[in-house]
Amino acid sequence: MSRLPFPCAFDHCTGQIWEALDGDPVALQRLEQRGRGSLASVFPVSDLAAASLGVAGLCLSELIAQLDAAAPRVVVDRRLASLWFGHSLHPQGWEMPALWDSVAGDYRTADGWIRLHTNAPHHRAAALAVLDAPAEREAVAAAVERWAAQELESAVVAQGGCAAAMRGLSEWAAHPQGRAVQREPLLAWQMHPHPHPHPQSSRHAGAWQPSARRPLQGLRVLDLTRILAGPAATRWLAGHGAEVLRIDPPGWEEPGTVPEVTLGKRCARLDLRAPQHRAVFEQLLAGADVLVHGYRDGALEGLGFGAAWRRQVNPSLIDVSLNAYGWSGPWQQRRGFDSLVQMSAGIADAGMRQLGRDRPTPLPLQALDHATGYLMAAAVVMALVRRSQGLGGSTVQASLARTAHLLAGQGVGDPDSCTLAPVDGCADFGAAVEATSWGPARRLRAPVEVAGAPMHWERAACALGTAAAAW
Repeated sequence: MSRLPFPCAFDHCTGQIWEALDGDPVALQRLEQRGRGSLASVFPVSDLAAASLGVAGLCLSELIAQLDAAAPRVVVDRRLASLWFGHSLHPQGWEMPALWDSVAGDYRTADGWIRLHTNAPHHRAAALAVLDAPAEREAVAAAVERWAAQELESAVVAQGGCAAAMRGLSEWAAHPQGRAVQREPLLAWQMHPHPHPHPQSSRHAGAWQPSARRPLQGLRVLDLTRILAGPAATRWLAGHGAEVLRIDPPGWEEPGTVPEVTLGKRCARLDLRAPQHRAVFEQLLAGADVLVHGYRDGALEGLGFGAAWRRQVNPSLIDVSLNAYGWSGPWQQRRGFDSLVQMSAGIADAGMRQLGRDRPTPLPLQALDHATGYLMAAAVVMALVRRSQGLGGSTVQASLARTAHLLAGQGVGDPDSCTLAPVDGCADFGAAVEATSWGPARRLRAPVEVAGAPMHWERAACALGTAAAAW
C-alpha cells in the first residue's frame, strides 16, 4: 500500500493506521476530529489518541455499511480521547488501588537509568533476587547504582523479570530489536479462507445479531489479555454489544487496572494447565467469534494451544494478539510493558533531553498500551468486515514497540501550549452511576460518536473471577 502524506500528526497517524487496516482512503472523509487541547508531551500523544479511537469508530462505520445500511459519519472528541487514555473511571466515595508496586520505577545506574517493573509478585522476586536487596526502595536504589544499566537489564530478564535500560532514539534505531521493529507492519495480517462456515462458530449459530444501532451485539469475544492494551480493546468491543468473556489464571490480580478495564465484561478463571480446564477452554474457543490474547510469542504454543491448533478448533476464528517488543528480532519473546518499551525505544530519553530534565521523562500516561488496544479493536472489526465478505478468518498481530515507532516517527517538539481542560464533573460523565464491584463510580462519556450507533455498556466493571467460564 502507498503511504499517504498528511500535514499534521492527527492526519498522519490516522492515515498510517487506516493503511495498516487496508481501508479505502475515501472512507477517511467520514471521520471528523473535534475538540481542542493536548496532553503535555514532546510527542503528539493526543493526536495518537484521537487517531486510534477515531479509526476504531471508522471501522465500525465500515461494518455497518455491510449490513445494507448507509455508512455513518464518525466524530472523535480529541479531549475525551486524551482523557480515556488516562482514567475513564472516577470512583464515588472510594479510591482506586495504587497502580504501581512500591519497588517499581526508574532508578539511576552506574552509567544511566533503568526501569524495574515489579507489579507482579514473580517479577518483583526476580529483580530483588538479582539485586540481592530487600523490598525497600532505598535499598533497591543503592543496589542498582552498582550496576551498568544494560548489564542489569540482561540479568533481570535472564532471571524471568522485567526491566528496561533507558536508550536514546538513535540508539534504539540502531539496536537489532529496534531495526527489526522498524521493518514490521503496524498490524500484521494473515487471512484464512475457508470454503465452508465452521459449524460450531457462534456467528453461524446466531449468537451475533448485528444491527446498525448495535453492530457487535452478541459477538463472542474470548479475552486472554491483562493490564491495559488488550483489555482496552475488548472494553471497546463490549461498548458496541460484544459478549466479552475474560479468562484469568487462578490467583491472578491486577487491582490497579481491573476497575478501569473490566467494564462490559464477564470475568472467569481457568488453569490452562489443568486437564478439565483445558477442555473447557477448547469448548469456549470453538464457540468464539474472536480471540484476543497478549501472551508472549510462543507461550500459547508451550501450553499446547498454538496457532495451528486454534485454527483447527475454529477455522473462522478472528485471532488478534499483541506482544511488547515485536514479532521478530532477538527480543520478540521478551516480557515487557508500556513503561518499559518507552524506556527501551528512546521515548523517555527524548522527553528528558527536550525538556532539560535530569531523569527519564516518559509520556504522561501509558499511551502505547491504549493506542495499541484500539488498533486491535479496529482490527477485530475490519476482520469481521472481511469475514462477512466471505474471506474467512484472520490472524492479526500488533506490538507496543511498533506503536512506539509510529508515535516517535511524528518527531519530537515542545509540548502544545493548549493544554486539556480539566474534567468537568457535570459535562464529561455519562448520566448513569456505575455500580462496580468496589462501589459506585462515574464513567467518562464515550470519546467517539458513530452516528446511530451510540457506545454504551450493559455491565458494570467487576472483580476478576466473578463469572462462570461459559458462553
